[in-house]
This record gives sequence, structure tokens and C-alpha cells, in this order.
Amino acid sequence: MAHSVFIDGEAGTTGLQIRERLETRDDIRLVQIDPARRKDADARRAAFEQADVAILCLPDDAAREAVALAQDLDTRIIDASTAYRTHPDWAYGFPELNADARGRIAGARRVSNPGCYPTGAIAILAPLVAAGLVAPDEGVTINAVSGYSGGGKALIAEYEGGGAPAHFLYGLNQRHKHYPEIMAHAGLTRQPIFAPAVGNFAQGMAVQVPLFLTGGRTLATLAEALSDHYAGQRFIQVGDDPGARIVPTDLNGTNRLRITVQGDAQNGCATVVVVLDNLGKGASGAAVQNLNIMLGVDEGLGL
Repeated sequence: MAHSVFIDGEAGTTGLQIRERLETRDDIRLVQIDPARRKDADARRAAFEQADVAILCLPDDAAREAVALAQDLDTRIIDASTAYRTHPDWAYGFPELNADARGRIAGARRVSNPGCYPTGAIAILAPLVAAGLVAPDEGVTINAVSGYSGGGKALIAEYEGGGAPAHFLYGLNQRHKHYPEIMAHAGLTRQPIFAPAVGNFAQGMAVQVPLFLTGGRTLATLAEALSDHYAGQRFIQVGDDPGARIVPTDLNGTNRLRITVQGDAQNGCATVVVVLDNLGKGASGAAVQNLNIMLGVDEGLGL
């Protein structure tokens, strides 16, 4: 028997890629509404009623409205916005976060899909904080670059129209909306410094955390803590040497995430780097992985 899934906001970048991952599956029946009525509350309510799971690909306020619209229904929800990523009643949809994460997602009625930048930052920091190699109150810097698809329709149009720069930094007022999510799920008590950037490529992302090799922190202990944490995980790989250049687009079209530890023991400096597809493990792929876990099917279906 097929599971019914409604993608609320399927016309956006994330929604379209989720649909592509689901529409060829025999175990999924996509619930759809007339595109002309995609903002009609009655039409959306009827779609929620038909769905076993709804995936919200909407701005924050619209996502909150959708949750309220379906609050008295049995429909389970995966929300791709930032609205509920630190809410205690919502499961955080990063199955590899800790030993309890996958089970919580499996049994949840409400799952918040992680952001792309936070996925990279948390993938690095949560295991290192848990292992005692990064103190919760340590001054941490997160540097990252993403493909322009993460900026939504306006930025995509700017790049595809040829009017955007090759590379730019933004959000340097240190009030980025991802701070609460990163701190909550990485286990940080002190706000990190976050320097995001956009490059002239559609998809792909690299997130890096530079660290001094002090105390018990060495290249080997960093790599060991990360390898131990992600041992046996299907979509996260630790330690594969990417060579002299780390390319943000290397894992495009996949749900994979790769972590490497770079540095020099003699000068006491290291950089831990994550590469992922910002629309794969950073958005649409992660949503499908969470959907599979919630439905109790093969976690890799459609991925």
C-alpha cells in the first residue's frame, strides 16, 4: 500500500527536488492540488486530510500557518523552514546527530528539517563538543560558501540573468537566523562567529571550522572523534582525502556529506571541512531521508 505525501510549496526549489525524488517511487502517492489554488486554505486543508505525511517547503510564517491549518489532523509533518528547528516538541531531523535522533524522528508527528549551513556546522561541532574536544563556551568560527540556489528565487534569477557577482559574503552583522539552531544542536553556549558566502554555482556547499591544536586536540583526535561518531552511517563519510582542493560541488545530486580534517601538527592549526549538496543533505535529500525514517522504509529510498 502506498503512503500519501503532500508537498505544500512544491513549486519552490526545495519542493521541486523533493518531488523529483518521490514521483517515481511505487510506495509513494503524491497528493496534489490545482496550482491555481495552491494558496487556498480549503484546498490545502483537503490535501492535508488526504496525506499521511505533509512536507512544508514554505517561508517561516507560511509554515506556521500550515501547521495551524493541520493541527487537528492525524497528518504527520516535516517542515523545511526555520520556524520549528529549536522547538522542544519537534524532532530535529538530523538522524546522525546522536544515538537517540533517528528513533525520535521515527516516532514523531512533527519533524523540523535542518538548514543547509547548520547541517554542515553541526556535523562538525556536535561530535567534537560531545567528545570534549571543543568546549561549549569556546570561541568558534564557522566559514561557509553555498551555491546560489540556497538564496531562493530572487537570487537564482539574479545569477541566471548574469547580474550577480562571482562571489560575495553576507550576514556579517552576526545576527544570522541560523545561530539558534547551530548553538542548540551543536551544544554551544557561546555564539560562534559565522561568515557565510555565495558563489557562482547553483548547488553545493563547503563549511569549515578552523581550530587551534591545543590541549588534547590533535589532528588524530579530531579525526577519531568524528569517525567514531559517524561509524556505520550511510550518508556521512569521514576522512576521505579530497586532495589539494576542496570543491563545494563534489557531492551535488547526492544525500552524502563528507568531513575531512586538514592541518599541520607542527604549526598547531587545523581546519575541519564539510562538503555537501545544499539541496541534497542540506534540504531536499534530508527531507526524503526523514520521510523514509518516519514511514519505516529503507532510509535510502529515492536517494
